[in-house]
Amino acid sequence: MNVKRLSAFLLAFCVSLMASVTASRAETLQIVGFGDSLMAGYQLDAAYAFPVRLEAALQERGHDVVIANAGVSGDTSSAGLSRLDWSVPDGTDAVILELGANDMLRGIDPARTEANIEEMITRLKARNIEVLLAGMLASPNMGADYQTRFNGLFERLAEKHDLVFYPFFLDGVAAEAALNLDDGIHPNEDGIDVMVERFIPAAEELLQRLKPDA
Repeated sequence: MNVKRLSAFLLAFCVSLMASVTASRAETLQIVGFGDSLMAGYQLDAAYAFPVRLEAALQERGHDVVIANAGVSGDTSSAGLSRLDWSVPDGTDAVILELGANDMLRGIDPARTEANIEEMITRLKARNIEVLLAGMLASPNMGADYQTRFNGLFERLAEKHDLVFYPFFLDGVAAEAALNLDDGIHPNEDGIDVMVERFIPAAEELLQRLKPDA
């Protein structure tokens, strides 16, 4: 093989290899966990935050996925809306949207929370990003009227925008002392594991929607 043929062969090989690597990377689904302290992993080692543990669980089940942690402690739906565009990068396939708990704790009008979350959904869908909406429930001490208006907004938005819906992000953990930090609000490491286990069916439904033939 002469030098020209060798050079051409090596060039073709490199191009083929790069194309293969690029295709492989493109197949990895890029998801962003976007929320408040419940998503961020308040007072936990970064390795135990919900997005990290969910990513590991899905990978163990054979899914080629990475989940970025875009949770910010203290975020209300208004704060989330203000940072949404730069917190969710181009190339993102889906967002797990979890906000509203701090709105409830501050007694913010559920109508405002609903409007903010709907605007986030609209912006994400306009970018062809799928959304899994994680719901929240109001504390009983907020009163029956507030509970009704707050609790219903998540399912209403999920139905309106045809989203994968997980009704209560803290399902199985809320009010369970052994699964929460001393504040009784934020899950500990064991609590995160319970949340992830219960969340997997919804996450896999989201991944199914991301398949080209879905």
